[in-house]
Amino acid sequence: MVSATLSSFLFLLYYIMTTQVQKRKFNPEKGWEIKDRVYILTQNRSPISWTIQSKHTLRKPLFWFDENTGENKEIRYATNQKSLFVSDQEGYVTLGHVIFLDGVLEVPRQQQALQKLLSIYHPQAGTLWEEIDEVAEASDEIEDLELELEALNLVKTLDIEHLEAIMRTELGSTVTDLSSKELKRDAYRFAQSDPKLFIELSKDEDIKLRNLANRAVELGILNLTDDNTVFKLANGKKVMTVPFDQHPYGALAAYFKTDEGVDLMKSIMKKIS
Repeated sequence: MVSATLSSFLFLLYYIMTTQVQKRKFNPEKGWEIKDRVYILTQNRSPISWTIQSKHTLRKPLFWFDENTGENKEIRYATNQKSLFVSDQEGYVTLGHVIFLDGVLEVPRQQQALQKLLSIYHPQAGTLWEEIDEVAEASDEIEDLELELEALNLVKTLDIEHLEAIMRTELGSTVTDLSSKELKRDAYRFAQSDPKLFIELSKDEDIKLRNLANRAVELGILNLTDDNTVFKLANGKKVMTVPFDQHPYGALAAYFKTDEGVDLMKSIMKKIS
């Protein structure tokens, strides 16, 4: 009775240990999907013809390291073999050539060995070439388009003063020479070419204040000394000293938010309007 119980316990222990080992077994093809695949050479290379190494030789070794067995397996791509590994191939072998044309190689779903060579087992996979993930590309494209749409909608909804403040970062003082139509057109172009930056600038709390500071100087309401260190009123009265290592117009924008600066800001806005 004791012997039978011990045997059952040992069998159960062996089963548990075996199951745990199987669970930890590395499977490089886990999640593999049978489908048509397209591969392109990396770094935007597109030579007329480009052949990759597809078999192991003494002069040019081609191995895949098996994590489960701890051995290097010789790779040999053959069109009449299911396996890519020499040790698993049987009978006559028809060697296959792998050639990219104009930097692209389309591999149909029926050629599973070639797909797995290019996606999983070849040591240069992902380095010299990569698979085009159409779903991921579509997702990225949607994200880019939605970002662009958000930026374009901002151009449509923001007031002209806000657009002027944003465009000043791109056009500088020439922005004041534009008509409202020209300004909006250029804002649409900016939003389309760099939507992320446009959105970031639109959310900048101080951008309108910096624009006001620029306009005040352009109109002669305020003067900035040649060394960019002091703002003065037109009558020569000192307004503020620019702190060390700060941009003068950024510093003046910050000053506008102080108790002393609010009155000056309101006065400038009144004169500009």
